[in-house]
Amino acid sequence: MQTQSAIIDKINNYGKNNIPFVLLVDFLIHQTICFTIDELAENNIEISFPHFKSAHSSDVRSQQKVQIEKKNISFETYEKAFHVVKKQLDYGNSYLTNLTFATPIETKNSLQEIFQSAHAKYKINYKNEWISFSPETFIQIVDGKIISCPMKGTIDASIENAEQLILQDDKETAEHYTIVDLIRNDISIVATHVQVEKFRYIDTIKTSNKTLLQVSSKIVGDLPTNYLEQLGNIIFSLLPAGSISGAPKKKTLEIIQEAEKVDRGFYTGTCFYFDGKSIDSCVLIRFIEQTSNGLVYKSGGGITINSDVEKEYQELIDKIYVPTL
Repeated sequence: MQTQSAIIDKINNYGKNNIPFVLLVDFLIHQTICFTIDELAENNIEISFPHFKSAHSSDVRSQQKVQIEKKNISFETYEKAFHVVKKQLDYGNSYLTNLTFATPIETKNSLQEIFQSAHAKYKINYKNEWISFSPETFIQIVDGKIISCPMKGTIDASIENAEQLILQDDKETAEHYTIVDLIRNDISIVATHVQVEKFRYIDTIKTSNKTLLQVSSKIVGDLPTNYLEQLGNIIFSLLPAGSISGAPKKKTLEIIQEAEKVDRGFYTGTCFYFDGKSIDSCVLIRFIEQTSNGLVYKSGGGITINSDVEKEYQELIDKIYVPTL
């Protein structure tokens, strides 16, 4: 495994010479993997992005019906971790902390079948060890502009007045404001003229048994003229993604480690695709992983000082789904 500095140098070189690549970075930036497009197949990595599909990735969507049986963690287990986070929020050490768990699941479908069946903006199958079918863009870099679209706030679309409820919810509003402010500050590290171009708009996500509404915002900034030569530095200056860590980021990462007590691995990490001119990337959420004890589905949500433990526990469970048409 290459060092972070070596990866940064490699990406800077790829950017300068307009060489397409895919970069995977785990949550704590302990594992960084970078391949040229031609190296994906030999390393058994499948990628499906809005403007890129790896050549060896199947064009045929699986006709298998995906069914998942959840083995939910106990409320008591979740509550214990929640109170670790809540105490730190009460102390003022964090304003928002993303708390996640791995839920054991059972399914008759293989990871490959789930990958092919899932409908999502971004899909990654890493060596049939884990898959992600993410709706969330991390950053995009196009023509000298850097763009981020954090997603915070989810509600079942079948609930009466769902859109109005999610947009008027005080807890969800506070959480979204915090993340937008954090991402705006992060982008200001590498860009100028940073502004919130769209604030709290609604995305619709269809799953196999329901439709969800997700609240997003769009933040934009201007990069320096030689940004292609600095792609590696730009990317690693922004990691990990604020939407799945919290604010302030450094202290909140310590709180996450105390509460979760496990390494998330590539879950809530990031995947980047560079086409030789532009960058697209996603946050690795909606995540299923093969472990020595079977499959787990990793999910979670943001905790604020106004969070209700029972509602947050239910949100963790509700997010365990495969989005299919």
